[in-house]
Amino acid sequence: MVKNPIVLQVLPTLEMGGVERGTIEMAAALQKQGIKNYVVSAGGPMVRELEELGVEHITLPVQSKNPLVIWKNSRKLVQIIRGKGINLVHVRSRAPAWSVKWAAHKVGVPFIATFHGVYGIKPELLKKPYNRVMTTGKYVIAVSNFVKEHIMKNYGVPSEKIVVIHRGADIQEFNPDQVTEKQLEDFQGKYGISKDKPVITMVGRLTSWKGQGVLLAALKQMPGREIQCLIVGSDQGRVEYANKLKEMAEKLPDNIEVKFIKSCGEMPLLYAASTVVVNASLDPEAFGRVVVEAQAMGKIVVASGHGGAQETIQDGKTGFLFPVGDAKALADVLEKALSLPEEKQRQIGVDSIKSVQENFSTNSMCNKTIQLYREILK
Repeated sequence: MVKNPIVLQVLPTLEMGGVERGTIEMAAALQKQGIKNYVVSAGGPMVRELEELGVEHITLPVQSKNPLVIWKNSRKLVQIIRGKGINLVHVRSRAPAWSVKWAAHKVGVPFIATFHGVYGIKPELLKKPYNRVMTTGKYVIAVSNFVKEHIMKNYGVPSEKIVVIHRGADIQEFNPDQVTEKQLEDFQGKYGISKDKPVITMVGRLTSWKGQGVLLAALKQMPGREIQCLIVGSDQGRVEYANKLKEMAEKLPDNIEVKFIKSCGEMPLLYAASTVVVNASLDPEAFGRVVVEAQAMGKIVVASGHGGAQETIQDGKTGFLFPVGDAKALADVLEKALSLPEEKQRQIGVDSIKSVQENFSTNSMCNKTIQLYREILK
């Protein structure tokens, strides 16, 4: 007989980010299925979303790496687990995982951990033992096969203990049929987005490993094209890097216009206004949510050929891959994508939408996770 799950999710904070978004999505899915669930974090603006769902948030300083604070958090978690009748804990980061491990052991409830990314392992004598706590629960969830291979290689975890559950896009939110012409026109007017020339969009915080510089270097090698490029993301204090990108943009040919947009709360409309969406990361993305969100909107995605993109993009069918950091190759792929007949562009869009719906939806992610919860509680 399967016990009815009563789930506690634990993560450092509820600021903006993929880990936070996945936590909210999971909480919503649990509520929808009538499963009691709670969230512990140090707080943040996304707590309001939990409150709107009717999910109780409990504030603890679980973002802290201070050993004394971690120990105190573990004692408080014991009280929470016992007081709420929790029978399964799902932790999503390393510092809180230490508190969860001690508390779960004390109370005798299982816990699982999600590897949302690949952690640095140097210096190995310090980092590996610290990171390894994520592998000590009943199961480890990896957000892609790329992450699974990383866990097996670096921590010696057997394959059968790792469950791959890809992240997903909300196919209700990211649905081209939901965008009206009026909404799109208003959005284009608001941000000064062109209706007459191809729009190449890149989304991600301004940091060198995300590869904005690679995209600008590629555009420099496309002098025969009228293009508008949108670089969307905050510099998060990296003013020097942001200024460097702006200098690169100013040196591009006159036929290539670059717009920097710090933030955009209307992502489906941003993708709808784009011709091609680029992910040029220099370090492999553990999954790459932007890729599947853009695909769900039926857009051509061009991405660096490593990490999670190799799982979400079928090269030539649901997008295009290019060699990591190769600006000339990126320019060639962009030229190829923009030169495709309209019928072929539409077909890539149709295939991309189908791929996300079948393999990379939020519903699929949540259902597989809840199924795992039930398996553990058998």
